[in-house]
Amino acid sequence: MQEVLTGLATGFGVALAPLNIMLVLLGCFAGTLIGALPGIGPINGVAILLPIAYSLGLPPESALILLAGIYYGAEYGGRISSILLNVPGDASAVMTTLDGNPMARNGLAGRALSLSAVASFVGGTFAVILLSMFGPLLAGFAVTFSPADYVALMVFAFASLAALVGSNAAKTMVAALIGLMLATMGIDANTGVMRYTFGIPDLLAGIDFLVVVIGLFGMAELFYLVEQQVTGKLKALPLDNSFVRWADIAKTKYTILRSSIIGFFVGILPGTGASVASAVAYGTEKRLAGEDAAEFGKGHVRGLAAPESANNAAAGGAMVPMLTLGIPGSGTTAILLGALLLFNVQPGPLMFTQRPEIAWGLIASMYVGNIALLVINLPLVGLFARMLTIPQHFLTPLIAVLAFVGVYSIVGNPFDLFAIILLGLFGWFLRKLDFPLAPVILGFVLGGLFEDNLRRALSISAGDWGILIASWKSICLYALAAAVVILPIWSARRARRKSSLPPAVADDE
Repeated sequence: MQEVLTGLATGFGVALAPLNIMLVLLGCFAGTLIGALPGIGPINGVAILLPIAYSLGLPPESALILLAGIYYGAEYGGRISSILLNVPGDASAVMTTLDGNPMARNGLAGRALSLSAVASFVGGTFAVILLSMFGPLLAGFAVTFSPADYVALMVFAFASLAALVGSNAAKTMVAALIGLMLATMGIDANTGVMRYTFGIPDLLAGIDFLVVVIGLFGMAELFYLVEQQVTGKLKALPLDNSFVRWADIAKTKYTILRSSIIGFFVGILPGTGASVASAVAYGTEKRLAGEDAAEFGKGHVRGLAAPESANNAAAGGAMVPMLTLGIPGSGTTAILLGALLLFNVQPGPLMFTQRPEIAWGLIASMYVGNIALLVINLPLVGLFARMLTIPQHFLTPLIAVLAFVGVYSIVGNPFDLFAIILLGLFGWFLRKLDFPLAPVILGFVLGGLFEDNLRRALSISAGDWGILIASWKSICLYALAAAVVILPIWSARRARRKSSLPPAVADDE
């Protein structure tokens, strides 16, 4: 503990320097704006601004503080378009749309935005505290996960999908399977076989995640608004002056704590990221909600707080393997790792002793950055909420512009503009059939991870499937997955059986 306190003292000496305070504030503000743009997300934001940070001639610690501020600022900002437009800024914000957007449509956009800011602040701060205290120890555990253990983790995540959205588990699983099918498109990296490309050269590399999320959410929302306008069913959204209440914080305090823990520990596992963390946290919270579970997806505060605290905690958790072992925990931390190498700094356990101004300066700046994000975002809640007062006939082309510009600026392929239109029509059709769209995205994200790790595990064992249950970590995750599927069914049957019995017998039960 003495080493941690000494390191933090060194770190705050760096983070509180006037230049670094200015940079963390600039990074947080820029990251919030970047995250609010649909499809850009933290990974693209950091990648785009990395050359600028390098060209400014900043010291390594200052450049990393700026880029890290953009990183968790973008995690914050992703909630804005998710809540207001039902268009997630990135994969980790998909779960935020489930309850955040219904709250906005019910005239509670300000309340949703401010609650998400508080949940994000707590999740991010919780992650930094754990990073400070237990980073090297937790990173050492995370790297013991084998490909077979990751397969078990993905099975657990898929099992959690059944409780994510709506009351029809069959439609949820079909939606997840659609996402898995989309993830298999393109050339198989192991065999070179073309899968589901239909002779179209542009599909050889598969479908980019940005195209899928913008198509299924952004364009589908656009087609839905057009349909409502044409049929005359479009309702004006109420003027919103709401703000987070103490009752909301009291109701979600344990939700935020649980989700922060889930998010952090999922985040330290290399390759998982905030999208997995937010999905697992949301599913866990819904199962623990009891009678309130039926309100999830309709604008429930716990359904909003869970993914928001989890994805920001996961962003902090992803820093653990990067700083302590030199292994990126997510796509964005891979770019931050590249930034360190660009400045001739080798991340790893020795960095805390050889370059403490960088390691501890970055950690201390995350404390400052989380407070800065809360201070920056809460006063702007009313301004963000007023976006919903824009007339719908102006809002529709705005969504279209954001979708097309977001895709083309990152992907740069005209084919993908047609792809998002087709995926938008498909997403609109699924909405008409009452299929949830979030499991499609999560199936797409998890599908690649599942397939890659399954193939690695089988390659290691020379095709022996027994490797999938060879470790205690895998067995525990499979047991959790079975419990996630079986316990709700058992509880429902027990409740039906109890309700069918005479009152005296039911009391004995």
